[in-house]
Amino acid sequence: MDHEHITGAGDGDGAGRRRFLAIATGAATAAGLGAVAGCANGAAGGAAGKGEGKGDGKGDGKGAAPGAAAGKGGPAGFDVKAENAKPGHADWRVTRAGAARAIEGFADKVSVLPGESFGLHVSTTAPRFTVSAYRMGWYGGARARLVWRSEALPGVRQPEHTVDSATRMVRTRWPRTTTVDTKDWPEGCYLLRLDAQGAEGQRFVPVTVRSAASAGRTVVVNAVATWQAYNRWGGYGSYDGPSGGYASRSLSVTFDRPYEYDDGAGLFLVYEAPLLALAERLGIPLAYATTTDVAREKRLLEGAAAVLSLGHDEYWSPEQRAHFTAARDAGTNIAVLGANCCFRRIRLEPSDLGPDRTVVCYKSAYDQDPGFKRGQPATVDFRSAPGADPESSLLGVIYDGYPVDAPYVVTHPGHWLFEGTGVQAGDRFAHLVGVEYDKVNTGFPTPRPIEILAHSPVVCEGRPSHQDTAYYTVPSGAGVFATGTMRWVEALDATGDGRSGANHGLDAKAGALTTRVTENLLRAFAAGPAGRAHPAQDNVKAVYGGTA
Repeated sequence: MDHEHITGAGDGDGAGRRRFLAIATGAATAAGLGAVAGCANGAAGGAAGKGEGKGDGKGDGKGAAPGAAAGKGGPAGFDVKAENAKPGHADWRVTRAGAARAIEGFADKVSVLPGESFGLHVSTTAPRFTVSAYRMGWYGGARARLVWRSEALPGVRQPEHTVDSATRMVRTRWPRTTTVDTKDWPEGCYLLRLDAQGAEGQRFVPVTVRSAASAGRTVVVNAVATWQAYNRWGGYGSYDGPSGGYASRSLSVTFDRPYEYDDGAGLFLVYEAPLLALAERLGIPLAYATTTDVAREKRLLEGAAAVLSLGHDEYWSPEQRAHFTAARDAGTNIAVLGANCCFRRIRLEPSDLGPDRTVVCYKSAYDQDPGFKRGQPATVDFRSAPGADPESSLLGVIYDGYPVDAPYVVTHPGHWLFEGTGVQAGDRFAHLVGVEYDKVNTGFPTPRPIEILAHSPVVCEGRPSHQDTAYYTVPSGAGVFATGTMRWVEALDATGDGRSGANHGLDAKAGALTTRVTENLLRAFAAGPAGRAHPAQDNVKAVYGGTA
């Protein structure tokens, strides 16, 4: 986000950032929004903001054209439907976390191909522990399947972390505890659960068993760079340090440490798991990758039917963006199921444990970055100088502000994505717009034709604006869809009347809407370039008036 317009002072970022994360993930109710200061308005005026920080299944594997019918079995015989027909294990959750450092760990690879091994680095106060690998999906509603469990392993308390004096990056340098072989593990998103023996303590370690190819499939991309930026394990993250101030933030963060949030799961459970469960329930042919995989492997998205950016996917490298753009221009559909996407420009560097394990983002201090001094792109917001390249040229929408909590208002009920929802113009869905939002703003580069499906009034710290859900198409036939709200994926799990305050007060009505629209989207995007069957009909002028 544009921080200067959020707090008015860079050093206010830290406390606001922690407050933002609580609000965004549901740890605080919508009623608490008024306590958070500031609203980014860098997008509202059509000029780049200056401030930094936040206040806040089956595929043929033969190079098929995007959307080509998936060949039986696909690469390595993986089949989403067959996998999810297996019995699930609903006991995968952490239920006895124990003390803060009772047990925790990280993998020395963010992702591996099926059959590859990786190292686990674990610290625990318990004498022994076990590792259980759960593949996350649908599984009849259980949401996970136990794929592997270790024998009891000796526990050890690892050395204290250190903090790099130049970048304030937390380093662990923990020796490898054990090696995990993924032989016979199917592709997918995994949570490894560490269970202390003889004492209370459980934590997750996320790992992706990535797909070697994506032809004919829809690619689920875990937003691991963003997970790490928000990780404050060791007292430092990309927003602040122990003092709570923006000036004490890490300029680089590393995957060589556990995730502090959500019992070690990072941002996966809030922003990604509900969408994964829905896609696997539908039997959509899926491929699996992380943002670092997409950045590293130029051809990973070749022939993909679609690629999915999930609920909070803020930190992108230029390589990742280039590969998404090339895929779109070759006919691959793109779905952005969140907000504030592709906002920060980062650089991936190696750590002591391997390549692409350090996320560099200097933000307003970009001129101090040794990489920038060597001629590499500035690690600032994409819309900011030097090298400004607003995210709207890819997404169609652009980030406009935080924090908001507002109803989602349908304005184009006849759109094909609303088929089967029964919505009418003006229908409102409480709390669905938040905590960050995007809009169509033609003051920035905006692909045309673009259709606005929902146009929701918001007031962001006294500034009136709108949230937009939008869909555009390009000459390759690709369709690009953006929800314009961070709560879309979270809403997929919303039930009841919302009075409990869970899921930000989202109710079954919002859950039913987002589920049906997402089903329509996933099925259409899996079938091939969506613009051929559903070309966008530009309505920006009708919605915004004037010369838009």
